[in-house]
Amino acid sequence: QVQLVESGGGVVQAGATLRLSCTASDSTFDPESMGWFRQVPGKEREFVASIKYSNGFTSYLDSVEDRFTISRDNDKKTTFLQMTSLSPEDTAVYYCAQGSPFFYSPRTSDYYNWGQGTQVTVSS
Repeated sequence: QVQLVESGGGVVQAGATLRLSCTASDSTFDPESMGWFRQVPGKEREFVASIKYSNGFTSYLDSVEDRFTISRDNDKKTTFLQMTSLSPEDTAVYYCAQGSPFFYSPRTSDYYNWGQGTQVTVSS
């Protein structure tokens, strides 16, 4: 089964830009959709963005839709999350996951093959 690995997180100042990557272990990886989520200790995991591979349709959390961009590379192995104008409220562990082949959804329960996450910390 495919393994997903997130990278690109770090500690940055407010207003900075980061580009997160989610790379699949299998070069033939071809998901229906991919999603990015984030989680703060003690809080539920939160939907951030998703992309449907068949047509490129994207969805975003309201608070990030004007600042974040989700995309994929040509061979479908890597999914990206470009984050601009970062604020302390964006501080969290960011996870990627593969979307359900049956539903295109922002629900955590509709995703699987979760990566281990990458920490993003934004200071003011």
